[in-house]
Amino acid sequence: MTAYNADTWPEPPLAGSEAEAVLGALERQRATLEWKCSGVDAAGLRATLGTSTVTLGGLLKHLAHVEDGHFTRLWLAAPAGEPWDSVDWKSDPDWAFRTAADHSPDELLTLWRDAVARSRAIVDKALAQGGLDQLGAYVTRSGERPNLRRILLDLLEEYGRHAGHADLIRESVDGLVGEDPPK
Repeated sequence: MTAYNADTWPEPPLAGSEAEAVLGALERQRATLEWKCSGVDAAGLRATLGTSTVTLGGLLKHLAHVEDGHFTRLWLAAPAGEPWDSVDWKSDPDWAFRTAADHSPDELLTLWRDAVARSRAIVDKALAQGGLDQLGAYVTRSGERPNLRRILLDLLEEYGRHAGHADLIRESVDGLVGEDPPK
């Protein structure tokens, strides 16, 4: 895990630009997910809560796919790459969640961290070329193209939803609670 603590926990600026605020909020959500999914063994990453089949490992693999999909597909209009491109998502929409148990905690964290690194590089390059209003290369069936703002906000929403899942699952695994950075 990245060595986050109260002094290095990513926080959006109180009075930054729109891009800094959106990226700061996204980085905080990414850090929360990483904190909740780090430091547990394989059994912990496979734990479920109640009748749900969602696991911490499944969340890591799913969010790695979301990271790659949002930026390679929606921004660059390129294939997401492996392992995502060879999956038949129509017949197995829960593939990432279902197959996460086949991987070690280190493999899952590396898969997710690598996807986040690719996303950060794409966003950094895009912002260097312009602001959040830039349109991605992907064109919908209706002829629309998402702007960078929309892609980032969708990703932020995805993390917000799943960080909540990770919070509950992690508490059930070993009692780790809280929304504040590790101390």
